[in-house]
Amino acid sequence: MAGTWLLGAGAETARQRPTAVLVAVREDDGAGGNGPGSEVSLAELRRLADTDGLNVADAVVQHRPKPDPATFLGSGKVDELAAATERAGAELVIADGELSPGQVRNLEERVGVRVVDRTALILDIFAEHARTSEGRVQVELAQIAYQLPRLRGDGRSMSRVGGGRVAGGAGIGVRGPGEMRLETQRRTLRQRATRLRRNAGELARRRERTRGRRARNQIPSVSITGYTNAGKSALLNRMTGADAQVQDVLFATLDPTVRRISTGELTYTVTDTVGFVRHLPHQLVDAFRSTLDEVTRSDLAMHVVDASAPDAFGQITTVHGVLHEIGAGQVPELLVLNKIDIAPPEWVDALCRAYPDAVPASALTGAGIDELRRTLARRLTGR
Repeated sequence: MAGTWLLGAGAETARQRPTAVLVAVREDDGAGGNGPGSEVSLAELRRLADTDGLNVADAVVQHRPKPDPATFLGSGKVDELAAATERAGAELVIADGELSPGQVRNLEERVGVRVVDRTALILDIFAEHARTSEGRVQVELAQIAYQLPRLRGDGRSMSRVGGGRVAGGAGIGVRGPGEMRLETQRRTLRQRATRLRRNAGELARRRERTRGRRARNQIPSVSITGYTNAGKSALLNRMTGADAQVQDVLFATLDPTVRRISTGELTYTVTDTVGFVRHLPHQLVDAFRSTLDEVTRSDLAMHVVDASAPDAFGQITTVHGVLHEIGAGQVPELLVLNKIDIAPPEWVDALCRAYPDAVPASALTGAGIDELRRTLARRLTGR
């Protein structure tokens, strides 16, 4: 079920998935592309909503040069959105993009239901999937960074700070009563963020000590990176016999899983890391920087690609952009084309032509895994 951070406390039932309507501004005037409002972006937003336990009933898209600064959509399209929301009995509107506080407020007044943006949706999913103390701290820091500029006097935006659906819906952060004044709310959140940053710093130091021990023992490190749901955890399981969680949902893995592989004379570690997505909220990149350092500090980044994805090339570009953003752009990369068992052969051929050093493989069937192990050994030893 969707977190009450999105819907407000008491808005969900035990038997029915809440209904949502998507809304987007397509700035390319229908010329294609993968930006907000494109078919690719909207399909991904639907998948995100499904991962968060929502049922998407409709989508309203407007072609215009840029979003309206007051209401995101033009006035006529806002009326169309209100009608679509009423027709679907929707409890939530999700915008494909990041909305300003004013746009959220104005849209809610016109549409009559809660309005959130893509960033809030992703944050809610991260809150659900964080399992370790470090993951929960990082998610809550990201939520506070998102919430602070969006606090409102009615207290609604404080109904689930640190929200999501962790621990049976109890949340991982603080709850703020609606009666608190805005300045008190802001001070409470800032104090909470300060404590969380101290906790995050200690957890990061522990992770650094672990890295230091591996470095002293001269154990090479491989980080598994890639787009969300590319099959990174499944590939780790296939290579190491690990039991990392595998789900057909977005962002199933947030907390790094480290496993050791020994092949003859070579021993190295493989670390599964969080997947990326288009328009990944900068709050999450900042909050998860210590975790993403696993990629930055690794000897080799194994970039797993879902070869069956219609937009595999776009996903590769997105991952490269995030890697550069976190300072990992110079880490040597090995591209692995996963899911070749279900990918159309012509798609795999096109990817292989574009990336001739890539290794085709299937975590499900084991095809290509032996070649992947041999390639990793060559890349790590330089032989």
